[in-house]
Amino acid sequence: MEYWHWLIVGVALTVSEIFIPGFTIFWFGLGGFIVALLLWIFPALSLAWQLVLWMVASSLFAIWWFVVIKPRMVDRTKAGLSREAIIGEYGMAIRAPEENRRGIMRFALPVLGSDEWSFICDQPVAVGDRLKVRDISGNDLIVEKVGN
Repeated sequence: MEYWHWLIVGVALTVSEIFIPGFTIFWFGLGGFIVALLLWIFPALSLAWQLVLWMVASSLFAIWWFVVIKPRMVDRTKAGLSREAIIGEYGMAIRAPEENRRGIMRFALPVLGSDEWSFICDQPVAVGDRLKVRDISGNDLIVEKVGN
């Protein structure tokens, strides 16, 4: 195979990613580009070595994506919360607020995908106190103590 064959394979695989969801085929296309570059530099590579290089490069790209890059792209913020879904909910304090730390409250059932949230309260709160959500401030809930 010539280097331009691998270029065509790389382009075909990366373009096919548009039609096939999953963002996996793209890495095999990049592997094809790597083999094309190596074949252009070292034109005497046998087909067996080309295939091995393609498999290794594609696997390394895919592993790099799924292990290193993709986990870092998860949106861990709670921005854009639906206020109506959380205001008025009740939970229990599992960590009391301290001077430099927010308190943590837990809901009986997950609210907007999480059962534990950080909170701010104007009143002193102890572990085990029942809390009601009044408002949202950034990524923290503003709560008030309920009952005893």
